[in-house]
Formats: sequence, C-alpha cells, structure tokens
Amino acid sequence: MVFFRSVAVLSKLRSRLAQQSTSLGSVRWLQIQSASDLDLHSQLKDLIPEQQERLKKLKAENGKVQLGNITVDMVIGGMRGMTGLLWETSLLDPDEGIRFRGLSIPECQKLLPAASPGGEPLPEGLLWLLLTGKVPSKEQVDSLSKELHSRSKVPDHVYKAINALPPTAHPMTQFTTGVMALQVESEFQKAYDKGLSKAKFWEPTYEDSMNLIARLPVVASFVYRRIYKEGQIIPADSSLDYGANFSHVLGYDDPKMMELMRLYVTIHSDHEGGNVSAHTAHLVGSALSDPYLSFAAALNGLAGPLHGLANQEVLLWIKSLVEECGENITTEQLKDYIWKTLNSGKVVPGYGHGVLRKTDPRYTCQREFALKHLPDDPLFQLVSKLYEVVPPILTHLGKSMSRALLVI
Repeated sequence: MVFFRSVAVLSKLRSRLAQQSTSLGSVRWLQIQSASDLDLHSQLKDLIPEQQERLKKLKAENGKVQLGNITVDMVIGGMRGMTGLLWETSLLDPDEGIRFRGLSIPECQKLLPAASPGGEPLPEGLLWLLLTGKVPSKEQVDSLSKELHSRSKVPDHVYKAINALPPTAHPMTQFTTGVMALQVESEFQKAYDKGLSKAKFWEPTYEDSMNLIARLPVVASFVYRRIYKEGQIIPADSSLDYGANFSHVLGYDDPKMMELMRLYVTIHSDHEGGNVSAHTAHLVGSALSDPYLSFAAALNGLAGPLHGLANQEVLLWIKSLVEECGENITTEQLKDYIWKTLNSGKVVPGYGHGVLRKTDPRYTCQREFALKHLPDDPLFQLVSKLYEVVPPILTHLGKSMSRALLVI
C-alpha cells in the first residue's frame, strides 16, 4: 500500500502554496531552519494554527484537482499506487529511499545534533525535525531529552497487564498489551469527554504522544528482559539521551551499542504513510481514537510477516543458515543454500521491497556503522557476503529486487 507514484502531484501543490507570499507563513512551516525556542510545545503552538489555515487554503483552492486514475489492480492490490493520504513528514523515493522533511539519511547524520561531535544523530533531533520542519540546535535536543525523561514513568498496572500474559507470548503481543494498558491515562480522551474545541485537539494529542514516546522504551525493555533476562529490570538513567537510555534499560551499556541505538531509532522513526502500520495509525486516528489506541493498532499491523515481522524472518533464516552451514561458509556453499531456499518455493527474507528499487539507505548506514565498529564480527561478515551473492541470483531469475537487507 504505497502511494509514491502520485505523491509528486501533492508535492507540486505544496510547493505552489509555499511560493505564495501570504500571511499564512507556509514557507516557515516548510523550510528547514534553526530555531531558538527550547520548548517544542511552544514551537508547535505557533506553527499548528498556520498549518491548519494552510490546509484549509489547499482544500479551498485545489479541492477539485484530480490526483490520478484508479484501476481494479490498485483496489485489489491494497491501494498500491493510489494517493490516499497527505503525509509531509517523510517521503519514500524508489531510487533515493526515505527522506525526512526533505533530508536524506546521510544529510540527517550530518545536520542533526549528536551526543558527541561526529557521532550518530540523536532521535530527539529527528522528532523535532518531523514535528516542526526545522533542524534543532543541540540545546533544543537536550531540552527535549529532559522532557521525555520527565514523562517516562510507567504506572504499575501496565506491568501487571503484561505479566498477566505467559512469558512465551510473542514480544509484539506483550508490547501492544503494554501500550493499551497505558491508554487509561489518555489526556485526549479526558479532554474530549469534557468537550474541547476541534482547533485545540492537537494539545491533548501532543501530551499523549509525548508521554507515549517517553514510555515506549521502558515498556519495550520490560518485555525484552521478561522474556530473555528472567525479568530483571534495569532502572532508567536520567543523564542519558533517549537512544542511549533505551540501550541501557535493555541491558547494553557499551558506548558503541548506544550509538547504534541512536542511529537505529532515528532512521526508523518515520517511513511515509503508505505502509501498513503508518497508514493504520492515521486510519484509526481519523475516528478520533487517541494516540495510544492508534499506535496499538499500528503495532498490530507491524507484527505481520509482510511488514515488521520480516526482520524476525531475516534473523531466523540467517540462524538456520548458520546451523546448517556454519559461520565460515564459503561463497559456493552460500549460493547453494540460497538456491535451495528458492527452489523450495520460499523467498530469501530481506530482499525485495514494495517501493525501493535500490539498496535501502537504512541498511547502507547500518552497514557503514558495522564496517566502522565491528568489521570482524562473524554475523556481519556473513550478511555482507549475502549482500554480494543474493542480488545477482535474483536478477538471474528476472526479479527486480532491491538490496534491501533489513538487519546487519
């Protein structure tokens, strides 16, 4: 369910509005620039009314513009190729890959603040960029880190809800249960029940979203350690940034692991609106379901084998490869195993993408990280060998496959 073929039409409309000199300040919304205010809420308080007016203007002036034709294939194929959602925070290009507010991953690595000079971008920086369209300063990112930490306490009933499930329950099932348990504290639901102007819906939505983002690492780490570490919980460290603290509560304090987590969370923070989970979140949210309900629905979509569960499929396939052939597998042995997989009617997990036609830049930047920090790791060397061996075989079969290996 990807809309990239028709997004160019919306982009042209957006550019047309941005070029107009009006009192709406749409250029300020779209431009990427530094800002001085340390408070994200204050930034949004100024920007959102402008955006609300801008969207009204877009609808009034261009509401009858056609965005393309719809075919039976598109309908049966799950809206593939149809424009069905306005999504400005990121765009997935078949050749360039993901762009966040117009910035590629390498550009984000260069422009967004890092924990240390030359380091990986901090996820808080990308969150600021996605919400405001502006590249934040290090001071703004540090302030946002502190705010998220202040919101990160998870109520006891959430742990009890997760503990009601058997430890053998799939991690995504436990994770979604935790998110749903958090929902009882929804500020949006409380505000809506009391009666709230539609123009102010964004304020309790902001509160819910920030609380949810702050608490997700705590819930995720609880699930992880419940399954794999006998339930031994590690308290959060308020001196650490979002990515580093996530690594810490998982149980990994190696600085390299913290850097990897910063990179990993950053590059997976958004991925256009056409994929199952992102589209689901907006679909459910359109019913005025609060962010907890919408995000839980998105997680359930992400748990499917044709979406986020594909990462797990990659790991299981590599594990079976190592068990059968060993880590020091030769190129010829690897080719034989790949052909064995394909001839059995299965696919090689991690290769091929609904949109991408070149190597996924998310893989590329993780590969570069591994080349820098763990070039001799046996698993990474195996994945690197797959990266060279699999695409020619798929090309030989006549398949247009991207080298989009999902894990390293």
